[in-house]
Amino acid sequence: MPSLMRALVSTGYETATPIQQLAIPPVLDGYDLMGCAQTGTGKTAAFALPTLQRLANTAAEPAPTTNRTPKSSSERSAPKPIRALVLAPTRELAAQIEQSFVTYGKYLKLSVAVVHGGVSQMPQVRALQRGVDILVATPGRLLDLMNQQVADISRVEMLVIDEADQMFDMGFFRDLKRIVSRVPLERQTLMFSATMPEPIREVAKQWLYEPKYIKVDKVSSASTQVAHSVFHVSVQNKAKLLTNYIRSSGVTRSIVFTRTKHGADDLVKVLMKNGIEAVAIHGNKSQNARTRHLEQFKSNRPPILVATDIAARGIDVQGISHVINYQLPEVPEIYVHRIGRTGRAEATGTAVSFCSPEERSSLYDIERLLNSPIEVNNAFPEFTSNVSSSQGMARGKRPSSPNSQRLSGRTSRPRSTTKSSSTRRGHAYS
Repeated sequence: MPSLMRALVSTGYETATPIQQLAIPPVLDGYDLMGCAQTGTGKTAAFALPTLQRLANTAAEPAPTTNRTPKSSSERSAPKPIRALVLAPTRELAAQIEQSFVTYGKYLKLSVAVVHGGVSQMPQVRALQRGVDILVATPGRLLDLMNQQVADISRVEMLVIDEADQMFDMGFFRDLKRIVSRVPLERQTLMFSATMPEPIREVAKQWLYEPKYIKVDKVSSASTQVAHSVFHVSVQNKAKLLTNYIRSSGVTRSIVFTRTKHGADDLVKVLMKNGIEAVAIHGNKSQNARTRHLEQFKSNRPPILVATDIAARGIDVQGISHVINYQLPEVPEIYVHRIGRTGRAEATGTAVSFCSPEERSSLYDIERLLNSPIEVNNAFPEFTSNVSSSQGMARGKRPSSPNSQRLSGRTSRPRSTTKSSSTRRGHAYS
């Protein structure tokens, strides 16, 4: 489509990423899609571009007719329906997706809006009352607006569920079921997830109709542009090590990951006390604070950003030099997601982990997932202990079963652009 190509050229895009090459053709052909791809692979464009093209190429369905005469002007001037609904787990990711739709669709006559918590709902209500073609939403705020009869999703043609595994981790499954039950059975559904645990597979069977399955890179694959190392350090010495490492290692724009919200706040206080500018981003922060801290992180003098995994899902910032795992994740796949924020676009990056004795089993699981030992960093011996990572792999006794199974594509007929209610209504979608 010339309008989309014009927008892509103006943003500097030249080559489609693997996820875009695999996802866009079947979506344009009308298939449902289950995509497994990590953060930073170009996933948003993989569903935004074909969604924009399909909506631009087809007119909205007329509103249902009745035999009675409208009784008010509001009935005669009902807002245009929501035609595409995109669900995201976090406010930051929802805002990022909305901005992508605006950027790619700037030469199309399609309106976009985003609704999420943490801010006043009144501007969001006014946008819905004006009518939008594409709505990006977090589940909680969308359900609130649905219950107030402000958001009507009864005529959605395309449903996109992004970061499905994170939705489950954050406890949104019940909300998702309620939302999916309110959209038409006759729809095109796209689901994307960084990992494919069994619950995601089961939901895909229920909510998707004869989908195409695609997978880009094993979840264990890590960028060759990133240098990995690990410090073996006691919990008591982690803060001292972090302070000294930041001061002496050429850290510029960096994310430090903690497991908990309170841990993130405490670490910011320690860094600030030692003269290192730092800000935290997590679920307990107000939306204004989160937005302000992200803008600071994108500035020419970025502070150290201390984040939890859930809050960091919506962060897509270029030029991150370091990812520091102050606490190792308990799920090894999350390690790959964390370090994927550095070493992008042919740039090099550094991933450093602080491993306490209590976290050794988590390190072994990460090394098994990567199928490679992580090099031990012997700098700052006054804070660290000399433990061989390869010895750790050899001694590790915990069984590991990383989900490396490749999803196979199903063979199914392309769905006609003419909807067939008799076919779709026999399938369980809610």
